[in-house]
Amino acid sequence: MSDIVRRRSVTTWVGDVPIGGCHDVVVQSMTNTDTGDAAATAAQAATLARAGSEIVRITVNDARAARAVAEIRARLDDEGVSAPLVGDFHYNGHVLLREFPAAAEALAKYRINPGNVGVGARHDTNFTTMIDVAKEFGRPVRIGVNWGSLDDRLLTRLMDENAALAEPASARSVTIEAMLRSALHSAERAEQIGLAHDMIVISAKVSNVRDLWDVYRQLAARCDYPLHLGLTEAGMGIKGAVSSTAGLAVLLAEGIGDTIRVSLTPDPGAPREREVEIAQEVLQALSLRRFAPSVTACPGCGRTTSTLFQEMARDIQAYLKASMPAWRERYPGVETLTVAVMGCVVNGPGESKHADIGISLPGTGETPRAPVYRDGAFVGTLQGRDIVPEFNRMLDAYVEARFGGGTAASEPTEVDGRVDLPTLT
Repeated sequence: MSDIVRRRSVTTWVGDVPIGGCHDVVVQSMTNTDTGDAAATAAQAATLARAGSEIVRITVNDARAARAVAEIRARLDDEGVSAPLVGDFHYNGHVLLREFPAAAEALAKYRINPGNVGVGARHDTNFTTMIDVAKEFGRPVRIGVNWGSLDDRLLTRLMDENAALAEPASARSVTIEAMLRSALHSAERAEQIGLAHDMIVISAKVSNVRDLWDVYRQLAARCDYPLHLGLTEAGMGIKGAVSSTAGLAVLLAEGIGDTIRVSLTPDPGAPREREVEIAQEVLQALSLRRFAPSVTACPGCGRTTSTLFQEMARDIQAYLKASMPAWRERYPGVETLTVAVMGCVVNGPGESKHADIGISLPGTGETPRAPVYRDGAFVGTLQGRDIVPEFNRMLDAYVEARFGGGTAASEPTEVDGRVDLPTLT
């Protein structure tokens, strides 16, 4: 279990998903389909939800998109996908929410960007309209401020005030302060209009990791609203994954953050759900949540028979991933399983003993026998061409014994290199 102490926040319910309070950090994602294409958007939302996105956000940018929202929700319901849908509104949300009440009702939360709800008197009027709709349908809102779409009037005023000081602060500091004020003043205004304190989530997104840390540390110190974390544009591939991990992990380790998204630009043809997988891995690495068995595998070196080791590590990990949908339904708690797949005698036996079940493969020049450990104890060896299927069979038996309520009737035995685990009763 993690020893991270979470920041105190109120709990906001998005559909049946709680954000904040003492609840787990929630993973969310966003579709990149044309929302007006209800079939395509529902299909992608379902894929994201099945990958582990507990909340799915969709763009609602025009009348066609707004008309499709209710159908998207109905399609998801027909497929048994219950993940709440969040509507992402910019510029015209006040119009769309009023003109399309079916969309307002089908959405579980509205995202409002105070930087683009209108200018001058229209800003307050349009913002009030969106909050009134949220009140009418009993929906929470996310006040989502972005570095790149700040309220120009607010930023200009703060910059002018700063320039008049004897010792002006940096432009960066003033911009961060503008973000904080925009978010917090908007939340305060929403409450004045009548939205309950526990119906508000706040985000203040930037594209630089250190800026993200500074913004959210200050935000966390100045409010108790649930906070949504994420870089607004993380980037592509390795860069996007590393930037998001660096940004999220530090804040989460400090107890800051109640829901997260990895805003990853996918490579052409790459699955959209990769951003969900990265978010889950960040939470699992910090021991804040567990989503799947944890696999310890050494990187390989000159001591390992690299091709054999790499193929076996890949195949065992693939078997675990393929087994998880059925295991998750049948074996509660199986996501806490730890597995070691090691490549030689240096760290192999030790790491295998630390895992729930582990195998230490023979390295170059070592005897071609792979010792297997279960719950810290040696249970036998595997050898020959069928090491992977034999180890996977042992994994199945271990999962059944530990998470399926079975008990061991006898000690494991080894016959001709094949390890037989105890019969389960």
